Amino acid sequence: MSDITHIIRGVLIQVADARLLLPNATIAEVLSFAAPDPVADAPAWLLGRIRWRGWQLPLLSFSRFAGIAAEEGGLGSKVIVLKALGGDAKHPYFAMLTQGFPRLVTVTEAALATVDDDGELPAGVLARVRLGENDAIVPDLVALEEELITVLAAVA
Repeated sequence: MSDITHIIRGVLIQVADARLLLPNATIAEVLSFAAPDPVADAPAWLLGRIRWRGWQLPLLSFSRFAGIAAEEGGLGSKVIVLKALGGDAKHPYFAMLTQGFPRLVTVTEAALATVDDDGELPAGVLARVRLGENDAIVPDLVALEEELITVLAAVA
């Protein structure tokens, strides 16, 4: 029975030039991409705002935020709605552009390894990992959320 505590459900999410690994519990919903409403004077990684269940959610491009690639939404793109971790009642969710549907995976201690590339990690990245045969990035969701709140306060 103790083996169960070392297994979590995760999702692999494809973004431009990278794959993200997130806990499944952080995803509220997966949506088809629709052009967001622009946000004046926002950084390039903040693509705009989308409407979702009565909320105006900021839509970000992780690839742009981390400086990995210039990412645009289009045919086949998806948007994942993420539960915010910071507890801010004004911003309980935010959205991220993805390329296709997230893939559900089982994450075990034996299958997960940190990849040490001796380089500095990009903005918004906690770690580079390998899950089985899949290389992935573990995003720093708290840092993303804090930066979003700062930017939204400045452009409001």
